[in-house]
Amino acid sequence: MQHLISLQEAIDMTSLYRSNIPSGMVNSETFSKESVSALLNQPGCVSLRIYYGKKNDDTIHAILVGVDETGADMIQTSDLILEEGQRCPPECPTPPSPLNG
Repeated sequence: MQHLISLQEAIDMTSLYRSNIPSGMVNSETFSKESVSALLNQPGCVSLRIYYGKKNDDTIHAILVGVDETGADMIQTSDLILEEGQRCPPECPTPPSPLNG
């Protein structure tokens, strides 16, 4: 499986990030399985890409789009773009995760 890292590497990376969070950012965003599955189950979708965007209130948000086999964003063939994840803070994992310290 591609893209795997160890739990300790993830803890180290998220801890370092939390020690100096950039303005407008949060610790994490959670997206429902239903929404992510719909994105990935689009015909021709082979992966997902995460962009970061900024709203007028200066909060930064993850934006998820499907990617086709050529590496192109599926924005010409689909209007399925995800945003509005559950942001932490204020809505953090319960019980707390070692990734969210």
